[in-house]
Amino acid sequence: MPRLSSRSLANVPAGVITPAYDRGGLKAGIVHLGIGAFHRAHMAVYIDDLLAAHPDWAIVGASLRRPDTKEALVPQDGLYTIAIRDASGTHPRVIGSILSVLDANTERDKLIALMASPEIRIVSLTVTEKGYCHDPATGELHAGHPDIVHDLANPQSPKSAPGLIVEALARRRVAAQPAFTVMSCDNLPSNGKTTRRIVSRFAALRDEALGRWVEESVAFPSTMVDRIVPATTDADRETIAGLIGADDAWPIMTEPFTQWVIEDHFPAGRPPFETVGAQMVADVEPFELMKLRMLNGSHSTLAYLGYLAGHQHVADAMGDPAFVKLIHGLMSEEVIPTLHMPGTDLPAYRDELLARFANPALKHRTWQIAMDGSQKLPQRLLGTIRDRLKAGQTITRLALGVAAWMRYVTGIDEKGETIDVKDPMATRLMAIAANAGDDPERLFDGLVEVTEIFGRDLSENGTFRDVVSAHLVSLFDEGAAETVKKVAG
Repeated sequence: MPRLSSRSLANVPAGVITPAYDRGGLKAGIVHLGIGAFHRAHMAVYIDDLLAAHPDWAIVGASLRRPDTKEALVPQDGLYTIAIRDASGTHPRVIGSILSVLDANTERDKLIALMASPEIRIVSLTVTEKGYCHDPATGELHAGHPDIVHDLANPQSPKSAPGLIVEALARRRVAAQPAFTVMSCDNLPSNGKTTRRIVSRFAALRDEALGRWVEESVAFPSTMVDRIVPATTDADRETIAGLIGADDAWPIMTEPFTQWVIEDHFPAGRPPFETVGAQMVADVEPFELMKLRMLNGSHSTLAYLGYLAGHQHVADAMGDPAFVKLIHGLMSEEVIPTLHMPGTDLPAYRDELLARFANPALKHRTWQIAMDGSQKLPQRLLGTIRDRLKAGQTITRLALGVAAWMRYVTGIDEKGETIDVKDPMATRLMAIAANAGDDPERLFDGLVEVTEIFGRDLSENGTFRDVVSAHLVSLFDEGAAETVKKVAG
């Protein structure tokens, strides 16, 4: 079977959607840092939708850590398949919006030169929470992060996303070129403001004048992005090959739902995102908070509890009525009251999320969602908990999600088998767990002192301590499934 490429595209079956434009006439207007599965299921699809009318907004992607995306896509001329999965089946489409992929480790100079060139008007990011080299509890740059220390010492050969962005901006400043817009597409609270703080601070640490120029000249619009994207499996590759008649090294599997809300602040210009379904607004923050707290907070709670209860996929956990009741109650009773969005039907959004979580065709692994919890917990659960504690309100279900994370990062499941904990703080967290032994209260005491996650306030809050500790005891003594039944009521 041939490999998917520009040459083999002509032989794709008639029912498969392919690019409706001449790829030879495309020009890059966007550099995207962190060209992983989520970007290719989301932003790259929106861009694909508008290139027929606006061919100067194609994407050059960059892999910051590993060359695997480049190795998959370059032999395919940047083409890949996105497959929408639901109960009706798998529906493939070939995406052509990515012109090329650069490996930042081996092509750093080429990448920075491209970002510094005037035709690039947007640099976007999907580097996950840990890629910002920040303190997730405060949202500030972590100046002691090894990559930041390296980049400040070697500003022209940076490793980090902030370092790459600032070096490219510095070159544009020297050349008297206008700044590009920096657009975060990651699940960070107020992601544009957070990115501004991190990038501006890094620039100021390099040079105070550069820091002032970045603060004054660079736009950082916030965005809210939403689509569930499971990890691709070999079985998925076989399915796609059968549907398109070609081998695709890295197809993307996703759900029908997609949402993109963007603050309309692009001084260097932008594609007409609104013509392809994006929502342009003055303030993204309410939408972002809604998604982080309702979708992401529920997803993380499902992931930790579901994994501990033996559910491999989110849909499996949602097959248990107790899990459905727990998550419904989490959103209805504890999350929605913290959100203030006149004109938005939050109960309808809740019901839509529950249906998406239960999609049996979407094999979204609980283990995948559980990754990098130390970076995700502050945004997804702890912010909501802080708001409710401040208002004197209960945190029963939210606290169970936190307790489940604490139980999960011990690295040992309920059967005594090893959990492959993927987290930038995994070594430290599991050392705390090992020191606590099988004592859940000692485990809580150790983990809550990790101020990068919990700050100082939560470790000193008696209600937080009591509720999370009680759940943790139950998770150790009775297990996740029984604890979920008990808390769900």
